[in-house]
Amino acid sequence: MRLEPQHLEKIDDLLKQELEEARGDEELLVIMQLEGKDSQSENNFVPNLKPADFPNRQAYRQALIDLQKQQVKNAVGETIKELESLGLTITGGEMSETVIARGEARQILSSLELAAVRRASLDRAIAINDAGKYLATIISQVIDTSNPQIPPRILKSASQYYQNYYKRYGKLRVLGMKQFVPLDYIYTAVQVLSNEEIANSLSLQDLEAAFKKAQRGVVSSEKAERKEGIEVANQNQYLMVLGAPGSGKSTFLRKMGLEAFKEKQGKFGYECIPVLIELKRFKVAEINIAQLVYQEFNCCDFVASEILTKKLLETGKLLILLDGLDEVPTKNLNAAVAQIQAFVNENQTNRFIVSCRTAAYHQQFREFENVEIAEFTDEQIKQFINNWFQSEEDIQADTARQFWELMQENQAAKELGRTPLLLTFICLYYDEYQSFTNNRSELYKKALDILLDKWLAEKRVKRDPIFKDFTIAIEESLLAEIAYRGFEKNRLFFTRDELIEQIQINLNKNENAPKTLNSKAVLKAIQIEQGILVERVRDAYAFSHLTLQEYLTAKYICDWQLIDELVPHLIDKSWKEVFLLTSGLLRPNTDKLLLQMEKAAQKYINTPKLKALLEWAEQETSNSPGDIKPFAKRAMAIAYAYANANANAYANANANAYAYAIAYAIAYAIAYAYAYAYAIANAYAYAIAYAYAIANANAYAIAIDKAIEATRELERLQIFNNLNFTILINQLQDLKAAIPDDNQSLTVRRKFADKLRQTLLKAFNLNLEMVSLSKEELKDWKNYLYANNLILQCKQAAVIVSPQTWAEIEDRMLRLPEEKSKSIFSRFKRNF
Repeated sequence: MRLEPQHLEKIDDLLKQELEEARGDEELLVIMQLEGKDSQSENNFVPNLKPADFPNRQAYRQALIDLQKQQVKNAVGETIKELESLGLTITGGEMSETVIARGEARQILSSLELAAVRRASLDRAIAINDAGKYLATIISQVIDTSNPQIPPRILKSASQYYQNYYKRYGKLRVLGMKQFVPLDYIYTAVQVLSNEEIANSLSLQDLEAAFKKAQRGVVSSEKAERKEGIEVANQNQYLMVLGAPGSGKSTFLRKMGLEAFKEKQGKFGYECIPVLIELKRFKVAEINIAQLVYQEFNCCDFVASEILTKKLLETGKLLILLDGLDEVPTKNLNAAVAQIQAFVNENQTNRFIVSCRTAAYHQQFREFENVEIAEFTDEQIKQFINNWFQSEEDIQADTARQFWELMQENQAAKELGRTPLLLTFICLYYDEYQSFTNNRSELYKKALDILLDKWLAEKRVKRDPIFKDFTIAIEESLLAEIAYRGFEKNRLFFTRDELIEQIQINLNKNENAPKTLNSKAVLKAIQIEQGILVERVRDAYAFSHLTLQEYLTAKYICDWQLIDELVPHLIDKSWKEVFLLTSGLLRPNTDKLLLQMEKAAQKYINTPKLKALLEWAEQETSNSPGDIKPFAKRAMAIAYAYANANANAYANANANAYAYAIAYAIAYAIAYAYAYAYAIANAYAYAIAYAYAIANANAYAIAIDKAIEATRELERLQIFNNLNFTILINQLQDLKAAIPDDNQSLTVRRKFADKLRQTLLKAFNLNLEMVSLSKEELKDWKNYLYANNLILQCKQAAVIVSPQTWAEIEDRMLRLPEEKSKSIFSRFKRNF
């Protein structure tokens, strides 16, 4: 085809070569940059959008998308119509002025006549060209290229080979994604644990303790050294990559293949042509791996494909990627292992990477270095999220940062995200709903469903025959009982014998469970197929995610209506997520649970002094003019008193101990729903603690300034009835003017700190006796505040709560019951 100068100005060299050699009917995929109309024209002008103009962030984000679509449509809409009139199929153009045009070479050439087409290049042309040249170089080392017709044919075939690989393995679409996503867009570098799992260095007792100490974090060990997956692949000619279901094994192998295609930019350090074989294709016992490799080259019309395959194998020029040993049908597994081992022995100079689920691997291969894919770290989760939310509208709306911050607040969700499969699901979920904190039960249910069934179905894996009779519903009920029994005994780990016995008991008492099921086979199937129960050390198992055990425990409580058994765990923080999940699962409402939690919380107000402090909070805030709910006013007062009590308890501690005590106190104050309550209570307590702990003039000045600032904020909020703000501010300013200098004795300076404390206490109708609590009283008060905090959180997590019931609970919150209120507070007023 003939190209004119005006055409050449718009195209790159690769498209130029393609068009010059074309007959005219070849189909091409071309990236086009279009010249839009003036974006500042009157027709295109749209006012700037502000988040404050919308009811929620999801509406704001959608408005950004709609705005950009409209602006681009205005700019390039007519040009796209002209391109389509030429017979081209156009995709893209909704969010940018770059489109992809598919059509015949003659149609592409005609499109270059349009003034609005600024630039055109062959889609993935650079990558295809570079990969083709690199593969052709490798192939030319093993075959005779003296015939001048051979090199161009090799280059064309090599380019086609890369395109085939990229088409099959270079893009991902899992868990119902709307479209394929290039693997490189979301790939996060895999890290592996060498030689042994983390847990193999720990006893069962040590492992239980380590998991509890780590809470929701990843258990670490000095013996468990993390390494970059690609680095390990470079170091080991024979590599076995193990991991749980959904941990990223297949993605890692695909990525290794893509890296091997890159001559200079790639991280793979060897001249090898990647060949990826999915082992689930082994449907028959007799297989010929060499023949499968040959078929990969033959389909791209390589010169003498069979001879070429033999030469490449003989010279060690292949990277053989065998994906999914665990997906080989059980009846064919032994034969497949034997044939793979024989193939490796016959072709030892090549490089091999095999993947398999950890639970399914039994050291079948000699000479292979075994590594296990490690769970994602926080940094890897953050990187994955940043990679995922890279569209123009997400960048403008700062979606990745917002999502990451939300993950920080929901540690249970972040724990699930340590598995790439479930992190993908969470990203999809957040992309749709822009939240997950209020739907935690739904979120975790869907995550469990993915592991139980959807992931296997999507991968087209033939399930273990046991699952024909062992339905998802029966399995979920079984797992729920195991989870609950473990939580009930404060255990996260189970011996193999315990699980087998419990599975058998569960099956025996379920009339609908198939009687032919074998409990050992059931455990093995759950472990291998789904990875929900994981063997952490030999013959000792745990749930793969604590979140799943918590969800299943909550499900068991709801299924069997065990609220009476749940409430006694009210102040046990390890049960917190179970309470929240139970609240979200209970139907038709959570009234009974909330009322029982309220009743249980009252028992911690069990001394005259604690009762007096509750009465004080009620009297000091009741009917105050501030536009805040009464229980929140009481929470503000209690946060202040509790912070003072903690500061007083640490009177002889250093500044760091003070800071810890105050932070601890405020964290349990249920005023969390009103952020300023934290700041104010913290400011007063800081003033007392900081001035007393660091007895110098600068510390006093800082402390008093904070107290003055907090007092002015309280005056604005109008929470307290009897606080004279003017007098208190004047007193604080007088104290600031009388700060002792650092040359005076420590005794003088401490007396000044005591005077500051007394001034603040008296202003709030408190005295030192009231906030001088014993260790047991401080502990009970902390438990009381924690319980009330949890009641609020459970109410928020619930789907249905009776308005009448909640109004009654809220009215009683942080108050003494009417029949018990005997003006205890008056006993402590004598020292005012």
